[in-house]
Amino acid sequence: MSDRRHVLVAEDEALAAIAIEDFLSRKGYRVTLAGDGQEAVERLRDDPADIVITDLRMPRLDGRGLIRELRGMSPTLPVIVMTGYLTAESADDALTNGAWRPLEILRKPVSPQAILDTLERMLNGAA
Repeated sequence: MSDRRHVLVAEDEALAAIAIEDFLSRKGYRVTLAGDGQEAVERLRDDPADIVITDLRMPRLDGRGLIRELRGMSPTLPVIVMTGYLTAESADDALTNGAWRPLEILRKPVSPQAILDTLERMLNGAA
């Protein structure tokens, strides 16, 4: 078992997912990719992660559904949501209420460095 932090990335845009995986791997993280929320849940059951990065709009199980599943599995698992579709109203909706914490929302397009900074802040805060 590796002592590197494990990041699960749920993203249906393959190029974006691979870019995040490449960047975080080079920064020393172990990264698992999932093409949608359902695949993410299956992967997490087999190999728990330290943090999840997810898109909101995905096939089969979207980001909101994935977060609901995650909260049932591990209520304190940190989650980073990346989306280009989030409005202020929907951010104030289900995603930001206390039951969904710890959670951060990053608006697409988001730089790999912004993802890394948020990830490290969340992991260090959770430690």
